[in-house]
Amino acid sequence: MTALKNDRFLRALLKQPVDVTPVWMMRQAGRYLPEYRATRGRAGDFMSLCKNADLACEVTLQPLERYALDAAILFSDILTIPDAMGLGLHFETGEGPRFRKAVSCAADVAALPVPDAEKDLGYVMDAVRTIRRELNGRVPLIGFSGSPWTLATYMVEGGSSKDFRKCKAMLYDDPQAMHALLDKLARSVTDYLNAQIRAGAQAVQIFDTWGGSLSSAAYLEFSLAYMQRIVAGLIREHEGRRVPVILFTKNGGLWLESMAATGADALGLDWTCDIGEARRRVGERVALQGNMDPTVLYARPEAIRREVGRILASYGPGPGHVFNLGHGITPEVDPAHAGAFIDAVHELSSGYHQG
Repeated sequence: MTALKNDRFLRALLKQPVDVTPVWMMRQAGRYLPEYRATRGRAGDFMSLCKNADLACEVTLQPLERYALDAAILFSDILTIPDAMGLGLHFETGEGPRFRKAVSCAADVAALPVPDAEKDLGYVMDAVRTIRRELNGRVPLIGFSGSPWTLATYMVEGGSSKDFRKCKAMLYDDPQAMHALLDKLARSVTDYLNAQIRAGAQAVQIFDTWGGSLSSAAYLEFSLAYMQRIVAGLIREHEGRRVPVILFTKNGGLWLESMAATGADALGLDWTCDIGEARRRVGERVALQGNMDPTVLYARPEAIRREVGRILASYGPGPGHVFNLGHGITPEVDPAHAGAFIDAVHELSSGYHQG
């Protein structure tokens, strides 16, 4: 087992002292980097890139060659589990992910298998093992999954949706069927994340991208309850270290206290939350990750630096902050602006970690 040369990301998630605030970016391996576009071109298509361990490793490491990031995140897709359930994931230009089969009723839910993560999603574990080997202790590796509710939205809608009309209709018309689907997904996600941890992921994040589309009551019943079940079922110690768990619900600022009570180590925040206010609300229960608006990266470097300084000041001194964007970096961002962002976090944050 190779010792970690830079563990400030893991330390911050556990609210332990660090020298500077660690930083990584959601979608840090992606289309804004020309080297990523070149590798994806060689792979032929997105899923071929995900399923080739060497190429998935290559694109995972590309941003670390450019930037002083404090973590790597597995290159994969949140929809690998529904694909392994036999729904036929494919990507259409300009339309995003689509499934050849959608889930529309209780009988469809009953017919879904719960995939075996090691067998049916072995290509993901191969990528995790390859990335860990190539990282050689440089920084920690983050594994991830979509949340049950977020996965369900794609499975019922058959792809992306603006209003989730089919998924929400099932939720209200046939809550028993929706709960049955979410139960299968929660079991699948737990197995999937534990397999990633056994393969070498040193922290995991649950992406609840669409939980914020729900009413408060529906969020607690149909999204958060299942994420709490997953957190309770995860391996929390591996290779002699704690394996931190991050929950990220986009537009989830209403439920921070409930999210902090799940047993997760950290909460991801989108940019609509004030991080200082979030810190006051959750107290010492969890670390916080976030939360700069990704579109700030279209501004000039001096404006990016100013916004980084504002967020650091809002969080205030002491540990427990992992700097990140409030959602994924977008494809049109100038890579130099991403570099200015990362450098600003490290340069401006040291004064918050003295003593």
